Amino acid sequence: MFESLLFNLMLVVLIGILSQWVAWRFRMPAIVVMSVVGLLVGPIFGVINPQESMGELFEPIITFAVAIILFEGSLNLDFREIKEFRKPVYRIVTVGAVIAWIAGSLAAHYFAGLSWTVAFIMGGLFIVTGPTVILPLLRQAKLKPRPAAILKWEGIVVDPFGALLAVFTFEFFKFLNSEVTLNSFLLFFAASFFAVLLGWGSGKILGIAFERGNVPEFLKSPVLFAVVLFTFVLSDEIMLQTGLLAVTAMGMTMANMRLSSIQDIRHFKENISVLLVSGIFVMLTASLDPVVLIEIFNLNIMWYVLAMLFIVRPLSIWVSTIGTELTNREKLLIGWIAPRGIVALTVSGYFATILLDHGYEDAKILTALTFALVFTTVLVHGFSIGPLARKLNLQITDESGVLIVGGSRFAADLATSIKSTGNEVLIVDQTWTGLSHGRKVGLNGFVGDILSEQLDYHLDLTPYRFILAMTSLDTYNAHVCEDFVPDLGREFLFQTAVLETNIEKNYKITGGRLLFSPAVSIYDLEERMNEGHVIRKTLITKQYSYTQYLRERDDTSILLYILRTDESIEFYSPKVELKAEAGDTVIALVSPTKIIERVKERLKDVNDETEIPHQQIEELFTNEIKAGNSFIPGEAPISAK
Repeated sequence: MFESLLFNLMLVVLIGILSQWVAWRFRMPAIVVMSVVGLLVGPIFGVINPQESMGELFEPIITFAVAIILFEGSLNLDFREIKEFRKPVYRIVTVGAVIAWIAGSLAAHYFAGLSWTVAFIMGGLFIVTGPTVILPLLRQAKLKPRPAAILKWEGIVVDPFGALLAVFTFEFFKFLNSEVTLNSFLLFFAASFFAVLLGWGSGKILGIAFERGNVPEFLKSPVLFAVVLFTFVLSDEIMLQTGLLAVTAMGMTMANMRLSSIQDIRHFKENISVLLVSGIFVMLTASLDPVVLIEIFNLNIMWYVLAMLFIVRPLSIWVSTIGTELTNREKLLIGWIAPRGIVALTVSGYFATILLDHGYEDAKILTALTFALVFTTVLVHGFSIGPLARKLNLQITDESGVLIVGGSRFAADLATSIKSTGNEVLIVDQTWTGLSHGRKVGLNGFVGDILSEQLDYHLDLTPYRFILAMTSLDTYNAHVCEDFVPDLGREFLFQTAVLETNIEKNYKITGGRLLFSPAVSIYDLEERMNEGHVIRKTLITKQYSYTQYLRERDDTSILLYILRTDESIEFYSPKVELKAEAGDTVIALVSPTKIIERVKERLKDVNDETEIPHQQIEELFTNEIKAGNSFIPGEAPISAK
């Protein structure tokens, strides 16, 4: 309908980004939304056809996008992250990948009817499980740490190597068919070795330049983008298709250099790669021939997809994990979940063109085959991972873990209190300085931007039910809560109250629920800590009811949360009325003045009823106050429970 190249480019970018937003807003796999929208504006309604309008630019754009996507994946291959579950991961990405390659190739030949050459090339490509698809699924399913970690790292590690295995297979079959000589085939290995050296050298030089400050901050992303493309094109010019290997080696090198600026480097993904991912999906689907949509329902293709789901994937996981510490339930879950993503789509289109040029007519169905596999795995695995995990007892269901965004003295004291209840707690801050209070008392901390998509690669968020945004920036707190609404639900997202001066500036904050009762800003909380306020625990009993506690409590105190008898926690909020029952514990931030006055009154009563010296009793009360505990009439201190 629209032939303008400029209009088509604009529409592709706009549709891609809007699709990403819709997927985030309604908790849907982004790949499905983008692909469906692409089909609607492309072959179904004929609004655009990027391949026709872009002409010769279409393939270079796709190729560059694949290179950047593979570099992004390899940039996250820091092997320190898998030290606790190294054995099953190594087995799955080596033995499991080989089994998946061979079994998938056999399925492609016998079920889809592909020739041996095309079957083995596609079998190598389809070993991938894309991180752009698996990570949102893991967030939604809330798996227990080990299966979640293994699925995440499999997606990251295997993703770059699927395309490389397809490249190697293609060159190998060219040699067997005498299309290339032995010298030419050996030259491919030499060129591949050079590609590794080129990628390693580029990553090393660029990493050192970043570390020494030879590249300013505002140029890091552009320089990184330019060097990735340079490395890819130079290697590909020397030997076609080795560019993918070069950028993968470059990313792995930089990921394991222990660069202090690695977090800044990873913003490359968000600034450039996300935009390309969104656009490429729309470009590929919008350029489809309507005939391809009909071919998806080809009986051979459907049999192939079923074989990949129920034979190839389970076989590769069960065989490769023999002798590892994985349980049968974990093997069953991991053996079922394997959604394919953008690399499978983009690289299959890349190879479809090459194979057709070399006379492999059966390559015409590769696009339909790939779309059938991608759509089926994303939909089936996306809707089944949660129920299956619950059935296998591999889902965290009753956790009350708390993730605190923003390091401060109050945050450290609150985290210490939560940790003492037996619940998981983690403080995330963008600087090491922000975590200093927490590190002094042995709390877990993580340096990074919680809004960064790269955080998914390095931090397992599944143990955390609550997110408390308590930074000094009210708008940032709101953005944090708003970003996690689709994943956790607004009832589990809290932010400290907006500073009064910001309210006067008419800042409109529509993030999470206000935290604590009454709700106060992080500045007020910090000021109270500096004045000596302490976090105090009070046990509610039949003798000392919650109503009595509220009646006797200091008016200046702030109710923080309730620890239930089952060790779950509930946070106070001004618009939600909580009630504590006998056996529950109320945690509040209270003034030390009132505590001391009440302690002195009770010291007299206790000293009259016991032969313990007054000084010893006073020391006991002082220690309990420092520990954040309180004495309840007729009850023992909390620490004595």
